[in-house]
Amino acid sequence: MAKVGIFVGSSGGVTLSAAEKLEELFDGAELINMEEDYDSLDQFEEFDVLLIGCSTWGQGDAQRDWVDPLMDIENDEPDFTGKKVAFFGAGDQKTHGEHFVSALGKMDDIFHARGAKNGFGHWPTDGYEYKFSLAEKGGRFCGLPIDDVNQEDETEARLEAWAAQIKQEMGL
Repeated sequence: MAKVGIFVGSSGGVTLSAAEKLEELFDGAELINMEEDYDSLDQFEEFDVLLIGCSTWGQGDAQRDWVDPLMDIENDEPDFTGKKVAFFGAGDQKTHGEHFVSALGKMDDIFHARGAKNGFGHWPTDGYEYKFSLAEKGGRFCGLPIDDVNQEDETEARLEAWAAQIKQEMGL
């Protein structure tokens, strides 16, 4: 059975709440809070599947707890070959629609440049209203956008559907 690690950085709590729900939906998954539990790149090696949670801040930047780990990934060039990776994270499509969940797109590029398997957990753009997103690739998001500011009533159903999709795509 594949070992699932949920790595999450969250400032406002929305992405962390989503990660906790995913931990419930994936039996045996381990939640790693980037602020409290993350120590080094070696932690990624312990898992076959990486569910990466990150909210978007500023001009489409990753949440602050991801800044140093992402620099380490880019500089130390770890080998993620064979890892199945999927992304999720919070954003605000109305107030920050010009960079809606763009951090997911940036992270997708970084992880896949290091060999992670591509294409898991892509999500339709239907039902979202935003101006631009680096997470939109090929007409779909490269992960699951969560917008509890404008669509909180959609979050639980989206998480459940996304988890089922991931399990099917990854053969879990």
